[in-house]
Amino acid sequence: MAVFRSGLLVLTTPLATLAARLPPILTSASRLVNHTLYVHLQPGMNLGGPAQPQASPVQATFEVLDFITHLYTGADLHRHLDVRILLTNIQTKSTLIPVLSSVQNLAHPPEVVLTDFQTLDGSQYNPVKQQLERYATSCYSCSPQLSSVLLYPDYGTGEMPMELPNALLPSTIRPASPVARSPRQPVRGYRRGAVGGTFDRLHNAHKVLLSVACVLAQEQLVVGVADKDLLKSKLLPELLQPYSERVGHLNEFLVDIKPSLTFELTPLLDPYGPAGSDPTLEFLVVSEETYRGGMAVNRFRLENGKEELALYQIQLLKDQSHKENEEEKVSSSSFRQRILGDLLQPPNERPEVPSGIYVLGLTGISGSGKSSVAQRLKNLGAYIIDSDHLGHRAYAPGGPAYQLVVEAFGTDILHQDGTINRKVLGSRVFGNKKQLKMLTDIVWPVIAKLAREEMDVAVAKGKTLCVIDAAMLLEAGWQNMVHEVWTVVIPETEAVRRIVERDGLSEAAAQSRLQNQMSGQQLVEQSHVVLCTLWESHVTQRQVEKAWDLLQKRLPKAHQTRN
Repeated sequence: MAVFRSGLLVLTTPLATLAARLPPILTSASRLVNHTLYVHLQPGMNLGGPAQPQASPVQATFEVLDFITHLYTGADLHRHLDVRILLTNIQTKSTLIPVLSSVQNLAHPPEVVLTDFQTLDGSQYNPVKQQLERYATSCYSCSPQLSSVLLYPDYGTGEMPMELPNALLPSTIRPASPVARSPRQPVRGYRRGAVGGTFDRLHNAHKVLLSVACVLAQEQLVVGVADKDLLKSKLLPELLQPYSERVGHLNEFLVDIKPSLTFELTPLLDPYGPAGSDPTLEFLVVSEETYRGGMAVNRFRLENGKEELALYQIQLLKDQSHKENEEEKVSSSSFRQRILGDLLQPPNERPEVPSGIYVLGLTGISGSGKSSVAQRLKNLGAYIIDSDHLGHRAYAPGGPAYQLVVEAFGTDILHQDGTINRKVLGSRVFGNKKQLKMLTDIVWPVIAKLAREEMDVAVAKGKTLCVIDAAMLLEAGWQNMVHEVWTVVIPETEAVRRIVERDGLSEAAAQSRLQNQMSGQQLVEQSHVVLCTLWESHVTQRQVEKAWDLLQKRLPKAHQTRN
């Protein structure tokens, strides 16, 4: 059976019955579509009649909002699918949305249209498929070679699914009003409303928040996107998508699901954002964990003479496949954890590196755990070139940097035995950019030369993979000696704690040391692989082994032997 990049799933079964059928429907759809799956709700539609079916409005009720949540929850089990529930024909009780009068353009024109419409014999009934294709192309921009599939035969039993009782969906949306609501109660529409979040690696929990907000809004939706100071407390902030990238993904999704709205995507720089200051907003969509923040926004509005917003609270989506140290909810932070060890950009071509050897540059801020990662790589078979050891060789009497450093900084930096007092030298250059540059201009080229000599030693020993362990790898410009840069990241507060404990420095001295290095964010921007030692030792080991295994798969075969 063909697999398509994008598809349109037209759901015709009534919602209460459909909820129980979602798992097999989504599983069947996931076998056919690899990337974007658009879902169009049209319960009660008949594809078997002689007349071409027409799109009709679907009344927005709390049951519909609950169904949207349940569908995205089920879709989270098929993460290769970018599911988007189209809301064009869903209307609230306060607004009449005209039936589609023109074809809607989608970001990814569907190549296949699927439906749960039930034929009498459970077969791929040709006239029904033709009606399905006509309906799809009358509503949405589709591929000229659009294919159609009826999903019921794919259930595998050959039998019709039994009709289920008209059960109500479990409630997932809670208005702030204490008044009890019925699932079949129509949802009120509002002119303008807001929703906020980080929206990193747009996932299904984000899509629930955004979809509910889009159903409620009739004219404009304001979307606050966290940036700058609001990102500092995030887990693995170095791996957050840039603001512009997050906004781009958001805009594409929003325009797809409800093009009749206008969207204002704005940086969220404080906890209140536009929701706290815009007097024209009428509602705010929040999750269980941000509900208190929504209440704080309303208090702030009242204190500043503005009306409260209607709050709509949405239950968190549970992550059925979360792993150790990951959150139980569907979460961007878990997704960032899962890319630790992955290749983030193509390796560099380094023809100047000795043939027969593949070189990694391992770096990270002080206290990041870089040395422990280097040891783990050594245990897996890598040849380690320790830049600190090379630095000691360079500074030693008779070493290639010794005389140049003494001439530049004077004999008062020497111990009585003639060796360079690294502490005295360090106190002179740290905090003095001119002096520091004078030193690095001498030492860095010398250490780079020693590292190249060590590569030759590795080749002579039959090693095909070596790691240059260097905290200042990128500052020194040594990335031109490596095929890949691997960076170990850690929160700065944890790095300071480790430096104080390890080196006996004060917190201020530890922070000063970090300020003389590139930040984790700057390092990651130039990295191919990122690792993190924040958790238990065995978690770090799993990360390193994952990165190692992926490295072996992309290495030339000549480099995979003898390691």
